[in-house]
Amino acid sequence: MALEVGFKDESLAKLEQKAEYSAGYPEGIVKAFRKRMQQIRAASDERDFFALRSLNFEKLKGGRSHQYSMRLNDQWRLILEIQETGKTKKVIVVAIEDYH
Repeated sequence: MALEVGFKDESLAKLEQKAEYSAGYPEGIVKAFRKRMQQIRAASDERDFFALRSLNFEKLKGGRSHQYSMRLNDQWRLILEIQETGKTKKVIVVAIEDYH
């Protein structure tokens, strides 16, 4: 069963779908984002993300303990929320953030 995917911000959905759209991010970040989105769409659940060590998938702490981060490169992270609705899980793509 694949994860459902949703976006908190319409510009992130557009970033995945429209090749010419960059949302102001550097080209390398856009390419990494699209690669991560393919991995998210192919995953059966979040355990697949933990298994791929290169993603540095981790649960955030404090006021963001309901969110997870996934590495795009050394500096940028993809912020996600995972919602369980009955038998399905939905990944909500929240933001792309600069950690430095």
